[in-house]
Amino acid sequence: MAEEKEKQEELEEINEARATEEGMPDAADQPLADGEREALKRQLEEAQTKLAESLDGWQRSLADFQNYRKRVERDNESLKVGMKGDLIKKVLPVLDDLERAMQNRPADNGWANGIDLIVRKFQNLLEAEGIKRIEAKGAAFDPAFHEAISHEPSEDVESGHVIDIVQNGYMLGERVIRPALVRVAQ
Repeated sequence: MAEEKEKQEELEEINEARATEEGMPDAADQPLADGEREALKRQLEEAQTKLAESLDGWQRSLADFQNYRKRVERDNESLKVGMKGDLIKKVLPVLDDLERAMQNRPADNGWANGIDLIVRKFQNLLEAEGIKRIEAKGAAFDPAFHEAISHEPSEDVESGHVIDIVQNGYMLGERVIRPALVRVAQ
């Protein structure tokens, strides 16, 4: 019973509050003075200007952050490629020695055949990592890809072209890891 009394009192208070509100004239119904209207217009214009400035600043910050993120990703990729290239460059002399050993191997030797298998696996590993051998024999000399160790007269090869490769050169993507050491025709 006490609960019903409390609910009834709350309803009466709500109804009294509504009656008071209905008796009061609404602020929207009252005409605004010219000074008040101008002040409200100025406030609205100022708020819109601040909003436009904030939006512009936010958009610039977002664009700066996206550019920063792209630059960091590019730098990280470049660093990764550089580190891979440096590591491969340190290992290439081992491959060179194995290839020279295979050029002078005895025929029908099981041990030499095993070394040949190691060389092929090594070459396949390099190819899988994106390392490509610079093809130089017979090509025009290009200082970006070749390092000349001698200029020799040659009847078989055109002047300015590679006669022979002394040491293979390698590339990782578009980056030269090691230029090919070549003999060039005069």
